[in-house]
Amino acid sequence: MTIHQVRTTDYHTGGEPFRIVPEPPVAIEGATVAERRMFAVGNPDVDNLRKLLCFEPRGHADMYGGFVTPPDDEGAHFGVLFWHKDGFSTACGHGSIALAVWAVQTGRVARDPSGVTIVVIDVPSGRVTLRVRTAGERITGVDFVNVPSYRLAERVTVATSRGDVVVDVAYGGAIYAHLYAADVGLAVTPEHYSDLIAIGREVKWALNDSEHARHPVDDRLSGIYGTILYDDLGVDENGNPHQRNVTVFADGQVDRSPCGSGTCSRVAVLAATGRLKPGQVLVHDSIVGTRFHARIVAESAVDGYPAVVAEVTGKAYRTGEHCFELDPADDLGTGFVLR
Repeated sequence: MTIHQVRTTDYHTGGEPFRIVPEPPVAIEGATVAERRMFAVGNPDVDNLRKLLCFEPRGHADMYGGFVTPPDDEGAHFGVLFWHKDGFSTACGHGSIALAVWAVQTGRVARDPSGVTIVVIDVPSGRVTLRVRTAGERITGVDFVNVPSYRLAERVTVATSRGDVVVDVAYGGAIYAHLYAADVGLAVTPEHYSDLIAIGREVKWALNDSEHARHPVDDRLSGIYGTILYDDLGVDENGNPHQRNVTVFADGQVDRSPCGSGTCSRVAVLAATGRLKPGQVLVHDSIVGTRFHARIVAESAVDGYPAVVAEVTGKAYRTGEHCFELDPADDLGTGFVLR
């Protein structure tokens, strides 16, 4: 790489990191964000920039971030290409929440004096809207309104090292397999971290090229992005469903947050089974104890699939600014990962 310095601003949403690159120092070509993602996948300069910021020693195996891009048209404030250690993802709810906070805090989107600032972002899966709620100078929460989410397949049997398991497959900007953790003798707790990663990877790769992982409209969105392993914690004091999950995505990465697009996918499954109805709220916890709230804000259909528009509410916090460097003489170059 000829790039010697890259400036970023880092956030976390529910414990999950998000490294924002406001001005990527490489060309990312394409007329839309979806096209730019396909360009990035095949372009060594863009991919090396991803590795530089994600891999050790500047990042780690569970790092996440995004390159800010122009929007598809004037209807959005900006676009973003999401990335992780294995490539470029189609959606990222926790990253969208972090970007909305960043946009308001930096003045890229002017703060609305009403206390609710709308931020519109183009992502590879479509256009998402975020409402940043403020009290004075303090941001009190962010509502992430995603693209339509829907269940693609129900009760799919998957052979694993722990025996046959049954999963649902649903889309929430990316495609996820949903597995009840107790069915494989696990719970969503840090003590089971390694085992959750192992079974999550097994399920993902078993289904990734199957008919169940085909997006009905855009094949660029096909493939199992991750496995959501969940605990059912019953209902809260208001009768709302309460669950805890861990999303094992890409090739063994673990989302520390309850996962934004994964939560939307979970809303779609619960809506399809009648467990979550309009007016109810999904209380969704993560493996580290952070929480999102999600609800259905609209119902529709996508290519014959009953669909819902989910709204996920969470918070993001800035953790620092960085100026990363690459010494041309560095033998490690853009870095490495051990997992």
